[in-house]
Amino acid sequence: MNSSILTLEEAILRFGREKRNGRRVVFTNGCFDLLHPGHVRSLEQARALGDALIVGLNSDAGVRQLKGEGRPVIPERERAEILAALECVDAVVIFDDPTPRELIARLLPDVLVKGGDWPGDQIVGREEVEAAGGRVVSVPVVPGYSTSAILKKIREGARTSREES
Repeated sequence: MNSSILTLEEAILRFGREKRNGRRVVFTNGCFDLLHPGHVRSLEQARALGDALIVGLNSDAGVRQLKGEGRPVIPERERAEILAALECVDAVVIFDDPTPRELIARLLPDVLVKGGDWPGDQIVGREEVEAAGGRVVSVPVVPGYSTSAILKKIREGARTSREES
């Protein structure tokens, strides 16, 4: 198992120490079902805002709840492994709750990052992070990339090739 895939308790221990040593801890979260360049670019932007990046990863049950049946395509352990392999990601924590509020409230990162498609007042964890002296940053969504659009293309392509044979 990848040593960068942590439980919440392990992340609190490791990154609490990092913060005490003056390092800036950044947190972002998502489903990351099919990793695409939009994900990679936003993760790199998030990492550039601090010294360590923790990614909260929606569990399989959480993704199903958010995205519907048939999702995720990639199981949580494999999504976590792929994310943890990225140079810009220091740790991945899988969470089951519908939102990462508890994760954020317990980790209290210095910087909370969300995609620009989330209105500022709807960013979960904003109150907790700001109350602890941290800041919330919205990074622009990279246009032209969407897991749902990729899956639609795959499904339509699969139908088209079946019809041709």
